[in-house]
This record gives sequence, structure tokens and C-alpha cells, in this order.
Amino acid sequence: MNKRDRIYVAGHRGLVGTALLRILRAQGFENLVVSDRTVVDLTQQSPVEAFFKEAKPEYVFLAAARVGGIQANNTHPAEFLRDNLAIQTNVIDAAYRTGVKKLLFLGSSCIYPKHAPQPMPEDSLLTGPLEPTNEWYAIAKIAGLKMCQAYRRQYGFDAISVMPTNLYGPEDNFSLQDSHVLPALMRKFWEAKSSSAADVTIWGTGSPRREFLYVDDLADACLFLMQNYSEEGLINIGWGRDVTILELARIIQLKVGYRGALRMDASKPDGTPRKLLDVSKLNRLGWHAKVGLEEGIEKTLSWYSDNVHRLRQ
Repeated sequence: MNKRDRIYVAGHRGLVGTALLRILRAQGFENLVVSDRTVVDLTQQSPVEAFFKEAKPEYVFLAAARVGGIQANNTHPAEFLRDNLAIQTNVIDAAYRTGVKKLLFLGSSCIYPKHAPQPMPEDSLLTGPLEPTNEWYAIAKIAGLKMCQAYRRQYGFDAISVMPTNLYGPEDNFSLQDSHVLPALMRKFWEAKSSSAADVTIWGTGSPRREFLYVDDLADACLFLMQNYSEEGLINIGWGRDVTILELARIIQLKVGYRGALRMDASKPDGTPRKLLDVSKLNRLGWHAKVGLEEGIEKTLSWYSDNVHRLRQ
């Protein structure tokens, strides 16, 4: 991949897509292709095929997806399954049919079984039942990575699949209705401090352990793998360490400067007991995460404070 190649970032307005654009531009890649729903609806096959024929990208980062936290997954299972299956099927197939040189598909660590060994190695895929609260999204992502493997085997298409851990950073979704845990907590503490609220309620028991990766680290890893990895097997991308939800909440509370009480709502679901990726395969290739959790939270909080006025509710 050279600096003049046409590179399509699908999902360029999301958390991952914006980070990919930042790293690509910083590395001197200038011939970038983007699209949103006003240009092409990725859930519709014919418009996607027409877009690829006209845009003629040579490399594709497939970061477009319908995403959300536990509540969103539980409330809209059909949409999470249908839309993600459609997006990835249309983009992967159109990329192959129009001669794209290489495609990187972004999956999710929720593809692994609920009780997978910890840290979770790549070969634990399909070895046990999924976490019920996000199985619809997980099944769609499993189908996507299997589609990449199938197109590689049958057609020789250079498609690779990466599995990032929980992500956070600038341009995240901070909605209390359908966001993931870290941005939701950041907003809760920010608003509690602003309103001088006496306490903040945290979903669940606080005991589940989660790994979090700053999104610019993910983008750096994706570019590294696009340039240095070409195998059928999926590859994990993570920070390599985890914390409990309660520990995460206390870190964010401290960074925000909120002095009220924390209350746990054990009636709300905890989700998977632990999700920590085994990143030894990626580390052996020479890539390691650079941004620690506290530094990443500080960076994200700084961005949030500058943009809170325009974020959706």
C-alpha cells in the first residue's frame, strides 16, 4: 500500500472511522474515499455495487456497522443482525468483484463465547455459547469474518479480519440510551458534577472485568496489519489489561472531579463476566498499544468537554 493508493474507509463518521482517517492522513495517505448515507446506503446491494464501480478503491477498511451497548442490543436484536449482515455482505462482495487489492474487516470481541478462557485466544471462537445480551451482533460479526475466510479460500481475495476489544475515544457515542459503558459513565459523571447530583447509579454489580483500547491505538494497529498481515486467521487487537466496571467508574469519577456517591443497580445485567483478549499474536508481529487507560480517558474527556454541546442525546 503506497501513499497514492485509493483507500476507502467505510463508516468514516463513526468512532473507528474517524480514527482511521486521522492515522491515514497523519501517515501521508491522501487519496481517501468516504461515503455516508447521502452517497450510498451500505445495507442496499445495488447502490453499493455502483459505488465501488465508480469510486474504484484499491484498499478497504470496513468499519461501518450498527453498534450499541447492552440495552441497544436487547431492544433491537433484529436490526443489529439484519443491518450488520447486509452491510458486511454488500461491501465484502463488491470489493472482491471490483478488484480491491485488500480488505480489512473489523469484528468485535463479543464474537467469543461467554465463558471463553481468559485472556481470550483467537482459537476460542465457536467453542461455546455466546453472551445472550449481544448475541445478535456477535452472530453477524462471526458471519462477516467467515465470509472473509471463505472469499480468501475460494477466490483468493486478500481479506483479513481483526477483533478489537472495547473501544473509546473522540467521536464516541455518548448517548445514555445506546452507548457502551465507558462513554456512558463519562457522561453520567459529567452531568452529575454539572448538576451537583448527590449520587451516580452504575448498572450491574460492578464486578465484570473489561479491557479498553483507545481508538487511535486501534487505527494504528489496523494500518499496521493492512501493511504487514495477510492470513485467513483472525487477529485480536487490545491493550492487554483489564479492570472491573467499578474500577473504571472510579477512574472516570476522579478524572471528571465528581465528589458524590456511587450506587450499584444490581437489577441491571452485568453481561459477560470477563472480556480480556489474548494479544500475543499481534505483539509477536511487532505491534503494542501505546495509550494507557488513564491517559486515554483524559484525552477522551478533553474532547468531550469541547464537544458536549453538539453530541446527540
